[in-house]
Amino acid sequence: MTVFDKMTPNQRLIVAVLLSFVFFIAYTAIFPAEQPEVAQTTTQNVKSAQASTQTPTLKTEDAAGHAISTNEKMAANDLSTLVTLSNSKFVVKMDTLGRVSSKILLQDKYNDKDDKHAELIPANGTKPLFIRFLDETLNEEALKTPYTADVSAITLEGQPQKVTLTQKLSTLSVTKEVTFYEDGHYDVKVALSEDKKYFIYLGQRPQITEQMMTVSGAMVYTDDQIVTIIEDGDAQGRKTFSGVELISAFDQYSASIMYGFAKDTNIIVERDKESNPVLYFEALQNMSFSGYIGQKEYKTLYAINPVLTNAIEYGWFTFASKPLFQLLMWLHGIFGNWGWSIIGLTIIIRVILYPLTYKGMVSMQKMKDIAPQIKALQAKYKGDPQRMNAAVMDMYKKHGANPLGGCLPMLLQIPVFFAIYRVLLNAVELQGAPWMFWVDDLSRMDGTFILPILMGASMYYQQKLTPSNFTDPLQEKIFKYLPIIFTFFFITFPSGLVLYWFVNNLFSIAQQFIVNQQFKNAKDAQIAAHKHVEKNAEKEND
Repeated sequence: MTVFDKMTPNQRLIVAVLLSFVFFIAYTAIFPAEQPEVAQTTTQNVKSAQASTQTPTLKTEDAAGHAISTNEKMAANDLSTLVTLSNSKFVVKMDTLGRVSSKILLQDKYNDKDDKHAELIPANGTKPLFIRFLDETLNEEALKTPYTADVSAITLEGQPQKVTLTQKLSTLSVTKEVTFYEDGHYDVKVALSEDKKYFIYLGQRPQITEQMMTVSGAMVYTDDQIVTIIEDGDAQGRKTFSGVELISAFDQYSASIMYGFAKDTNIIVERDKESNPVLYFEALQNMSFSGYIGQKEYKTLYAINPVLTNAIEYGWFTFASKPLFQLLMWLHGIFGNWGWSIIGLTIIIRVILYPLTYKGMVSMQKMKDIAPQIKALQAKYKGDPQRMNAAVMDMYKKHGANPLGGCLPMLLQIPVFFAIYRVLLNAVELQGAPWMFWVDDLSRMDGTFILPILMGASMYYQQKLTPSNFTDPLQEKIFKYLPIIFTFFFITFPSGLVLYWFVNNLFSIAQQFIVNQQFKNAKDAQIAAHKHVEKNAEKEND
């Protein structure tokens, strides 16, 4: 008989959940997904450049980011800057192919993993507002003919600023009017002198910060409130959508979004060589829509257009994560500090779940009390499983114990934990947000390691208070090492998530202490009553 066979259903569940959790974290930490290199850009590179009259070209597949069918083949790419827009928060560049070729965030709290100013548009792959014509000859000409602009440099403070780009082809002229706003969004009007079939691209997703268990890829949100997410590496081929409210190419905290389409606009999803999604849409001779490139900050997106808040996704736990984030924002309005808001959210969750956790703790305590009797029954009826099971069930019934009593409450708490986990990992609001003392950025790991150590210590003490009915010394040793294992992995977790887990442990400790004290008082009362009965019996005998 193996160690696993000797474990109770409750112990098996705990081991399965914890081992799965540990394996996932270990695998992700040891074998992280390879990320494309992002162009290193500093604030000194933010000077307007003269548009080159000679446009270097590459293959169209590189510019579009996906394979093009034979009758749609084209070739080119261009990196020369035509227009530069800047303010105190960001710098936007447009190149001679009429694309948004760069957006640099100047706020230090948004810096990338190398602590450089975040570049939201990757150096490689397709870029926002790239136009591809269906006609191959026309497309080849367009890729060799640079746009001209009515301005070369704009300071974007206060009022929105409009840039007009024009491309003169032999049989066609293209005009792009792009109005930029200081909150990061823009409005676009595209006009062709003749009706030709063409496509406009959303661009590759930002590639700045990514944590384990966050989703990166593309999103399509339709007017029937259905969210379709195509994760990087999972794109299967061409898909077409209509009735689209918004499209997004996103990473953990930031996104490139387009919205405001006509209902009959066909949105197309292709896959690139790495099976990553590439989004574009069929455009009309005269086309109007809007876009946004920036951080997925709820208040900013809501102020631009409430529909954009749907670009903030939490994966499978969106149904629970969205209301939890709304609650977290409400608490932030009260406390004015995201750290105290996380603590407030933890308290509210613990209060709501108190009946469940209390019932589970009581059940575990009862199981511990009758464990010796259960063990005796198993030894007594070792050769008769049927009688043994019947006797064990009678014992459970007699003492009001439920072997699943500690398991079910834990199962119900798992979705809540992962929901809050996704909220704290995806909330860009935590970037650069301090709590107190040494914690100055809740979105990053605690460089002092104090918070993870406190979390591990609290987990260890909680484990000491929690009743257990281990029959195998090996099982007990494994569980004793879990606080050390969790501390090791939580060292790299964002401080906000570690803070949540630490405070959650403190409430578990307090609740377990109350339950243990209640059982102790009940036992003391039983002993006192038993002694009182014996004393009365002795008096009667005298």
